[in-house]
Amino acid sequence: MGSMFRSEEVALVQLFLPTGAAYTCVSQLGELGLVEFRDLNASVSAFQRRFVVDVRRCEELGKTFTFLQEEVRRAGLALAPPEGLLPAPPPRDLLRIQEETDRLAQELRDVRGNQQALRAQLHELQLHAAVLGQGHGPPVANSYTDGPSERTPLLQSPGGPHQDLRVNFVAGAVEPHKAAALERLLWRACRGFLIASFREMEQQLEDPVTGEPAPWMTFVISYWGEQIGQKIRKITDCFHCHVFPFAEDEEARRGALQQLQQQSHELREVLGETERFLSQVLGRVQRLLPPWQVQIRKMKAVYLALNQCSVSATHKCLIAEAWCATRDLPTLQQALQDSSSEAGVSAVVHRIPCRDMPPTLVRTTRFTASFQGIVDAYGVGRYQEVNPAPYTIITFPFLFAVMFGDVGHGLLMFLFALAMVLAEDRPAVRKAQNEIWQTFFGGRYMLLLMGLFSVYTGFIYNECFSRATVIFPSGWSVAAMANQSGWSDAFLANHPLLTLDPNVTGVFLGPYPFGIDPVWSLAVNHLSFLNSFKMKMSVILGVTHMAFGVVLGIFNHVHFGQLHRLPLETLPELVFLLGLFGYLVFLVVYKWLRVSAASAASAPSILIHFINMFLFSRSPANRPLFPGQEVVQSTLVVLALAMVPILLLGTPLFLRWQHRRCQRRRAHHQPDETKTGLLDSPDASTAGWGSDEEKAGCPGDPEKAEFVLSDVLMHQAIHTIEFCLGCISNTASYLRLWALSLAHAQLSEVLWAMVMSQGLGLGREIGLAAVVLVPVFAAFAVLTVAILLVMEGLSAFLHALRLHWVEFQNKFYSGTGYKLNPFTFSVEDE
Repeated sequence: MGSMFRSEEVALVQLFLPTGAAYTCVSQLGELGLVEFRDLNASVSAFQRRFVVDVRRCEELGKTFTFLQEEVRRAGLALAPPEGLLPAPPPRDLLRIQEETDRLAQELRDVRGNQQALRAQLHELQLHAAVLGQGHGPPVANSYTDGPSERTPLLQSPGGPHQDLRVNFVAGAVEPHKAAALERLLWRACRGFLIASFREMEQQLEDPVTGEPAPWMTFVISYWGEQIGQKIRKITDCFHCHVFPFAEDEEARRGALQQLQQQSHELREVLGETERFLSQVLGRVQRLLPPWQVQIRKMKAVYLALNQCSVSATHKCLIAEAWCATRDLPTLQQALQDSSSEAGVSAVVHRIPCRDMPPTLVRTTRFTASFQGIVDAYGVGRYQEVNPAPYTIITFPFLFAVMFGDVGHGLLMFLFALAMVLAEDRPAVRKAQNEIWQTFFGGRYMLLLMGLFSVYTGFIYNECFSRATVIFPSGWSVAAMANQSGWSDAFLANHPLLTLDPNVTGVFLGPYPFGIDPVWSLAVNHLSFLNSFKMKMSVILGVTHMAFGVVLGIFNHVHFGQLHRLPLETLPELVFLLGLFGYLVFLVVYKWLRVSAASAASAPSILIHFINMFLFSRSPANRPLFPGQEVVQSTLVVLALAMVPILLLGTPLFLRWQHRRCQRRRAHHQPDETKTGLLDSPDASTAGWGSDEEKAGCPGDPEKAEFVLSDVLMHQAIHTIEFCLGCISNTASYLRLWALSLAHAQLSEVLWAMVMSQGLGLGREIGLAAVVLVPVFAAFAVLTVAILLVMEGLSAFLHALRLHWVEFQNKFYSGTGYKLNPFTFSVEDE
């Protein structure tokens, strides 16, 4: 079978890499992404490995790259993705890249530091100029008046008024939110022996650190006495105020202001030159940083892979072990030969046997990736186990559509998915960062099939936004019923409900060509009819789906050489499942084919027959469907019950017999087995990764085989109970197809009746149908998308997912493997 139906064959290979070409070889393997390296130095700590110094140098470079990247973002610039495919640089280029990176980082630090210092100095000059030019006059001149006032002391000092008075000034700037507290504290600390003037600056100044405009308040404080001056300076220091010299003479202040303006002009010129040089350095960083980042990440990945290799005894080559797909072995050998040609010694690749279970490799495409993701979310399959993904491509959208069947809703989903498929190659669509969009875009092909199958089942249900469509002529004739029944006007007036009798000639002309007849949408028993139809359909689909899962298990047993499981497990499982629930499906189909409209009134009940089947009884009022039905039912129940002990004891007893036979063979052929090595053992590659029961038998490693019958019996008992009870519960679980299908149809019907139907009726009454229908249709469209498409679609998706994981895959799929994770640079390039 192909790799899609079963995982590819994976081999364990041993690589002998010449020391001089090891880096080049591993780098080439990273570009190809063919192998997954095994760690041969698991017992060695990360700090004691061969290439730990190189890894640290790459990590230090990564830190420097982070600093450069932050500086570029701080300047409002963006790093463009590197152009073309960049290989991992040679080891000798690491020193060059490190030197250039350190030089760029040091230049950026120096220039950025100079810029910050110049901005801070310019900010100080602007504040000082604002204090001098704000118009603060010396408050002393206005603090005394010619006439007496309340504050004028009545008694003057002996030396005359204000003798030897000397006024000092403290001027500066403070942040506005600190101004009120500063003024209040100054007044209380100095007991009013000062005069302070606070004014808000007209223009905001650019903050030297953040670059954002910020308001400031200037102040001038006049005081008397040296002690008060010391208090004022301490208080302004505590509030982190900017204090500047303030001359008492107006002319001196005007001269100082001119000098400050000249210094600010010169400082702006220097700052402009500094910023131009900074932009040049950032331009070089923009050009060099993206390719360096990719190259150093690749180099680090190469050294990490080399740390997983062991060194030969002669220290002339590195020895690596890796998993590789068998089909890629020629490509691997050619790549290593090309990479090691310059070293003079070619790298060697050869397969080695292994008892560990190989990793699982299933190659996917854009179309199959989402379906494979559904399967892997349940569990990665064991090595070369049957892959459910190819069958899930059909069964998953179909079971979803059974619950979501509506032509209109399916068409909207199909068109949405088709738009994503057609635009999938656009970079803006692929690189969108919205998480919800990425989820939808990743499953675009699944949505496409889900919408397409929903249109198909919608035609079967004959529902389009809950309305029936008349594509073909109806198979029921009301005219024939009216003509032959003699319906009069009085009869029609007294009977609002009319019955169409299919036994009347000409009333029932035959089944509808495709789907359900649209006349059922007018019937009052429409829901009862759909209940019966969809319930039986769910049982048929469920039993068929589960039986198909059991049949797929045959391919696993044959492939892994477990042929004893066919008669001891698969056959009893099929007999149990089909003997009970397959018979139920047979009764449904047989009744559909054999019971006609003439005998429908006396048709037997399938449910009562199925109950009587387990009770070994009969109901006189419920006639048999076919002769000998009781004998057939009793035989099937006995056969199904007889399969339970076979399922429970068959495999454990066989494995016990097989183990004893291996022990007898060891006793007779002990000398021969001692000469048989690992390379000669035919089962060496599969002995360690069989099922749990096969490990108990373990024919591939007889020395270490230990058969514990109790463990095998316990495991088989769990499997038997799970399968037998699961057949009942899983069949009932498929009735969710019926329940959700009816719920979706009824919710769609309610939405139409409560919104569109009301709008259409209101439009006819008012006469403004076009105006009324615009908001009505908008509300109907929003509710349809939000409730019926998103919410109901998510509900149907989850239920279809459960049916595949629990009811289908557990019949044959263990999901206990692990993925092949090849060493590749594709993530580094992104």
